[in-house]
Amino acid sequence: MDWLGVDYPFSPNSLTGKHAIVCGASKGIGAATCQMLALAGAKITAVSRNPEAIIPTLHGSGHQAFSVNLEDQKAIDNFISSIEKCHILVNNSGGPPGGPLLENTMDDFEGPFKRHLHASHSLVKALVPLMEKEGYGRIINIISTSVKEPIPNIGLSNTIRGAMASWSKSLSNELPSCITINNVLPGFTDTDRLESLANSISERTGKGINDIHSNWLSQVPIGRLIDPLETGAAITYLCLPISGSIRGVSLAVDGGRLRSV
Repeated sequence: MDWLGVDYPFSPNSLTGKHAIVCGASKGIGAATCQMLALAGAKITAVSRNPEAIIPTLHGSGHQAFSVNLEDQKAIDNFISSIEKCHILVNNSGGPPGGPLLENTMDDFEGPFKRHLHASHSLVKALVPLMEKEGYGRIINIISTSVKEPIPNIGLSNTIRGAMASWSKSLSNELPSCITINNVLPGFTDTDRLESLANSISERTGKGINDIHSNWLSQVPIGRLIDPLETGAAITYLCLPISGSIRGVSLAVDGGRLRSV
């Protein structure tokens, strides 16, 4: 998937002059999203526990990195106070550990809800006035296909992703007309997160990693894992000026795995 070269699908000037904040930016889909947005001309503010790692790989100049613990409200507030301009916000964070929902305690919900729903809400509340002032805003939430079809053995993640989807849909009816909000629902994507889930399933069930991978791929009509750059391309499209009529949707980038309409 050579979209870092001549086969890149968007004009390199599509997002010139736009500033994008990308959370969970150091690896996986977050890193791929930074790559694609930068290639489209956006200036990236990368946010994660280790954001500096992504900056040298980005096209163009003027990008910056912030190390922020999204479970720490004070850290989020300090970060927000440093932002003067924002056109694009990509809410993204690592998912919680897998396992049956009935095995989770109340304490298990606290951290994941903080870094997903609570952090996203804090960022949106603070950044919407900046977007409205600029007359342009795009908010993208990277969540999961589980908002349409719950995935077995990741009950806590299913719960949080569903809350994010409902939060986003509610905001789509409240935001100023110049700001859109949409969700991207990744399927089985070639990331460290997927390998972590495979290892968790293997430890819990005794199944081999290869068997787990084969089972996943049997559910995907395209017969392969999704490249993170493909997901980053979908996110980038939703950030373009031409996407302004797309609002409040949940777009699956899953190779056709979802069975629902």
